[in-house]
Amino acid sequence: MRSHAHAFDRQAAAAAHEDLATRWLRFVLDRFLLLPLGVVIALVWAQTEPDGYFRFAQAIAYPVNEIGMAIFLALIAQELYESLLPGGALASWRNRALPGLAAVAGLVGSVVTYFLLIGAWHEQALAPAWPAAAAVDLAAGYYLVRLIYPRRSRVVSFLLLTGVLTDSIVIAIVSLRPSSSAIHLAGLTLFAAALASAVLLRLGGVKSFWPYWTISGSLSWFALNWIDIHPALALVPIVPLLPHDRRAVEVFADRPDADPVHAGEHAWNGAAQIAVFLFGMANGGVILRHADTGTWAVLLAAVIGRPIGVMTAIALVVAAGFRLPAHLRWRDITVVAMATTTGFTFALFLGAAMLPIGAVREQVTIGALATVVGALLTLAIAAVLGAGRFRRGLERS
Repeated sequence: MRSHAHAFDRQAAAAAHEDLATRWLRFVLDRFLLLPLGVVIALVWAQTEPDGYFRFAQAIAYPVNEIGMAIFLALIAQELYESLLPGGALASWRNRALPGLAAVAGLVGSVVTYFLLIGAWHEQALAPAWPAAAAVDLAAGYYLVRLIYPRRSRVVSFLLLTGVLTDSIVIAIVSLRPSSSAIHLAGLTLFAAALASAVLLRLGGVKSFWPYWTISGSLSWFALNWIDIHPALALVPIVPLLPHDRRAVEVFADRPDADPVHAGEHAWNGAAQIAVFLFGMANGGVILRHADTGTWAVLLAAVIGRPIGVMTAIALVVAAGFRLPAHLRWRDITVVAMATTTGFTFALFLGAAMLPIGAVREQVTIGALATVVGALLTLAIAAVLGAGRFRRGLERS
């Protein structure tokens, strides 16, 4: 009897340990923590053995930045597109004008601040790096606001709409900049073929995502490469043509049912996690002593210029007679403005896409990493203002 009891105890302990490990793994994956893990590994490696790290980073940079990140950007686009469908988690957000204004004003605030700083420091060579200063990390902002407001979906909606509009504007400007080569008619034809193939798959009732990616996505990738638009955006135009289901649950939350669309999303999420981990490994390793003007310009533009732009624009429209959306107060708007200050993933992506390897890119990369300070500032300001869960803490005290 005792041996059976010991065996049962060991099995129970093993099961409990496995359950704990599973919960930790899900916690890491659900919050895209593999990205900062990859960045930390890259930073340590670059400081301790720079030659080995930079050989490794150069070897994986192209497949990771040009192909792997296409999966991550498509995942973000899919999550937000489904959330905005009728019945989705963000579809009830009727007043989209204010997040749109916040996006434009924050973008202007960050870019103007960036150019004022590099102008004052006489570093015009840093001008092409402005997109890194303007970028907003959607995943980081989402989980930060969700931490502060565990039950306030309107605040989360405001943040997500502001962030996605900001990044969309930046990517559109970068993609539509004058190209060094003429736009090829053949490239546009190939892009049209990519969209047509996705439509045919949809009409054929194909539920799995992989045919869309392997057929339509590949055609789109080659087409954008041909047209001289960053190919990491190749899957984004395919997203509206995929099989969809309204996302009534939280954005980025896993849906644990047997629906083939949801099962495909689960596998897709796993692929995106690997992509962002490798992205952090390929782009996060810089020599920290190379921090310079570009580092401070990116950091200050993000944590000072953007929130000032957002808050000023909203104050002006409120002074003109417009009201804040229901259930939102000035402290909530302030927290959202600060939550957009972390550029991280998108700032790294745009820096890698826009800048050649060299001193400017190193400075900008360090600045993009340093914008995580914005998350700490957001938590501190939320605590001072008594926003979200901090309000309950103040009431208890």
